[in-house]
Amino acid sequence: MAVGCEMIETDWEAGVTRRLVEPVPVSEAGEVRLEVTNGKSAVPITRDSLSVPAVLPPRFAFVEGGPLNTATVSSKLTTAQAAAQERACLAARVAADNKGRDVIVLDMREVTPLYDYFVLATGNSRRQIHTMAEEIDAALRAEGDRRRAIEGYEASRWVVQDYGDVVVHLFDSDARQYYALEELWADAERVDWEIH
Repeated sequence: MAVGCEMIETDWEAGVTRRLVEPVPVSEAGEVRLEVTNGKSAVPITRDSLSVPAVLPPRFAFVEGGPLNTATVSSKLTTAQAAAQERACLAARVAADNKGRDVIVLDMREVTPLYDYFVLATGNSRRQIHTMAEEIDAALRAEGDRRRAIEGYEASRWVVQDYGDVVVHLFDSDARQYYALEELWADAERVDWEIH
């Protein structure tokens, strides 16, 4: 006869484990029928399980290691990054000045290598979204920046303006809620554009 298994009952809420019977002998095939109940069912659920000898310790009895030490490194903006941040904040201010709602600037430098900042704003109408797009372009052009591309201008549900390191997204209310870029890029830090 092989080594046996203990039959135990555990009350998870009370944190109590009780031994039900003396070790049960293991059959020749190496399997034992274990009765598993959730404590609320009148009919126990029975499963076949490989036997576990009672003499073996739990597999993960002790946790190794210690407390984690985290180091936070803050770096100063380079001249180019500071200029990109100023242009992103300028675009946000122009959007707000043109009655854009829910204006947000996201610092994308730690999230993606493609661009440094996202500017998100919502407009109430097609005309307002066009005005915001043109006014932002005029303000950034006055700073010496030029728009590399624009998408969605005709449909005016989601207008994207690409300035290289700054990307401006202008939405109507439905598109802003549907695409939820601030949730998609939730790891990106928000920039307080009103104080820059």
